[in-house]
Amino acid sequence: MKEYIPTTMKMNDFANKTIADLAKMLGEKREALRVFRFGAAGSKSKNVKEGRMINKDIARIMTAMTALSAK
Repeated sequence: MKEYIPTTMKMNDFANKTIADLAKMLGEKREALRVFRFGAAGSKSKNVKEGRMINKDIARIMTAMTALSAK
């Protein structure tokens, strides 16, 4: 599995994505969040803001999916 690189995504990044692409990204972000949380239990994480950034990315993806499905 790929290591999550902590960068926040902007809503413009999702403008030209399909719902299938967004669903794939959502799954990857949720997996990254799961890995982060279990890593935090063993205190392996150096970047404590990473979980918050992943949560915000998940929310942005879900908002973009809702906007696309409403069209």
